[in-house]
Amino acid sequence: MTATIRFAILGFGLHAVRRLLPAFAQSEKTRLVGMWRRDQNAAQKNCAEYSIPYCFASAEELCASPEVDAVFITSPDAMHYADTLMVIRSGKAVLCEKPVAMNAAQAREMAEAAKQAGILYGVAQNFRYNRSLAWMREQIQMGKIGQPQFARAEFDYPADRAPRKWIKDPNLACGGPIGDVGVHCIDALRYILGQDVESVSTLATKSATEDQVEATAMLQMQMTGGVLASVAVSARTPYRTLVEITGSDGVLIAENGLTVDRPIEIVLRRAGETVETMTISNSDAYSRMLDSFAGAMRGSEPFAATGEDAVHNMLALDAAFRSWKTGQREFL
Repeated sequence: MTATIRFAILGFGLHAVRRLLPAFAQSEKTRLVGMWRRDQNAAQKNCAEYSIPYCFASAEELCASPEVDAVFITSPDAMHYADTLMVIRSGKAVLCEKPVAMNAAQAREMAEAAKQAGILYGVAQNFRYNRSLAWMREQIQMGKIGQPQFARAEFDYPADRAPRKWIKDPNLACGGPIGDVGVHCIDALRYILGQDVESVSTLATKSATEDQVEATAMLQMQMTGGVLASVAVSARTPYRTLVEITGSDGVLIAENGLTVDRPIEIVLRRAGETVETMTISNSDAYSRMLDSFAGAMRGSEPFAATGEDAVHNMLALDAAFRSWKTGQREFL
C-alpha cells in the first residue's frame, strides 16, 4: 500500500464535484486518482477539468486497477448494494455513501461480505466527523445537561430545485427525504447520545398524489436510555438543519448544527439562561472522514461509521417506511 491512499470514485456526479473534490484537495492522507461514471463523455470532461489521472471505461476496470487502493461509491442508492459487493470481490477497501442500501437486509449482506473477505468497509456518514456533533457528544458525556430525555434533529432542503433528478425515483432512491437526509439525522442522534433506535412512528406527506416518494416527514422515535426523539425532514423548504438535546439539567441547541458551509453556534442553557456558547466550523468534516478512513486502512485508528453500524440506521429507516404505510408504531 502506498503512503498516500489512492481513491477512485465510482458513480461520479454533482456530490463529488461539490463536496468530495475539495475534501480530497484538503486531505493529508488520501489522493483522488480515478473515477468512473455511466456517461463516458461527461467522465472524460470531468477528468480533464479536475485533473483526475485515470478515467476508467467501466466500473469493473476501476475495481481491477492496481493504481487504486480504495473505492468511494457515490452512485444512486439502489446501486450501492451491487457496487459495494463488486468492490469487495475485487479486494479493495470501500467507502459507500448513505443510505448504504435500499433496506436492512441488503445492508447486512454487504457488512457480512466485507467481514468474510477481511475488507475495510465504511459508510460516508460524514457528520460523525463534524466538530459540532463531537462537541455536543462530549458535553453530554461530561454530564453538562444531566440525563438526556428529549432529542431533536431537523434537515430541510429544496429537492424540487436540486439537479439530482433521480432522488424522486423510488427505483433509484431509498425514499424521499427520510432516506436522503433523515438517515443523517438518525445517525447524528445515535452518535451524539450513544443510544439506538427501538421503535418509530411516522407521519409523512407527498407534494402530489401521483408522487411516489414523500416530500416531508416527521419521525417520532423511542431510543434506548429512555430518550424520546424526533426527526423532521423536508425536501420542499429552504435549507435548514437543527440539533437539540434536552436533559434533566440543561439543553444543547445547535442551529445549523449539521451544516458544513458556515460556522455554527452551539448554546448550552440551564433554567432558561445561556451558560456557555461555542462557535465551531465543520468545514473540514469531509477531509477528516477521508483521513480517518485512510488511518483505518493502515490500522492506526478506527473508522467512526462502519458497515456493521450502518445496519442500525437501515433498520430505523425500514421501520419508518413501514410505519408510514401501516399508521402504527413499528419496532426495529
